[in-house]
Amino acid sequence: MFCDLTSKRALITGSSRGIGSAIALELAKGGADIVLHYAGNSGSAKKVKDEILNQGRGCNEVQCDFQKPETIEGLIDKTGGIDILVLNASIQIRKKWEEITIQEFYDQINCNLLASMLLIQQAVPHMRRKKWGRIISIGSVQESKPHPDMLVYSASKAAQTLMVKSLAAQLAKDGITINNVAPGVVITDRNTEALSDPEYANKVLDGIPMGFFGQKEDCAGIVRLLCSEEGRYITGQNIFVDGGKGL
Repeated sequence: MFCDLTSKRALITGSSRGIGSAIALELAKGGADIVLHYAGNSGSAKKVKDEILNQGRGCNEVQCDFQKPETIEGLIDKTGGIDILVLNASIQIRKKWEEITIQEFYDQINCNLLASMLLIQQAVPHMRRKKWGRIISIGSVQESKPHPDMLVYSASKAAQTLMVKSLAAQLAKDGITINNVAPGVVITDRNTEALSDPEYANKVLDGIPMGFFGQKEDCAGIVRLLCSEEGRYITGQNIFVDGGKGL
């Protein structure tokens, strides 16, 4: 099977909805057993879990609020160890840069950047023992085209990608690859309200060479490739899935 993930175990953070849920379902389709993570919406997580179980794959759930770094301690151990770590969870606060509060800064940095580092620190020892591992962070087209009202979000995503590039050479000798996938404007519940304004939506579309918004499933295939043996020679890369918006 192309991009076969049979016998692999994957934790996808922020996987109760949106892009994270699409990635979880795609990796399960490839044969992986899944650990879903959610911050608070247990109902959405259960729906995704049921879909994965219906595919015949194993699935567990973990709950954790990444805005609170102290709650992340021991999270990977609770899963029993993983082969694949997909860092998808993030917080995005729209606000004029002059009005950003200290707490809003830390909430986004803790969830979007610090949590990624802490989870990588926990996951890598297990991967090293097996001499095999895959880490994929989910970034954003805002790394190259920052939204003026998302200063901290775009900065945190750029920092996460630099962390990926730094770790790639350090982890390669252990059979571990690490890459970043940067989605463009993808229709999820995070942005449906903003894009429901026709004037704003048309303005955004004007900046997308392909002329249409992405769907969450558009981000899942490349993640499955990077997790597989077919993607074993790809590491330290930032791959945009954005319809050309980042050009």
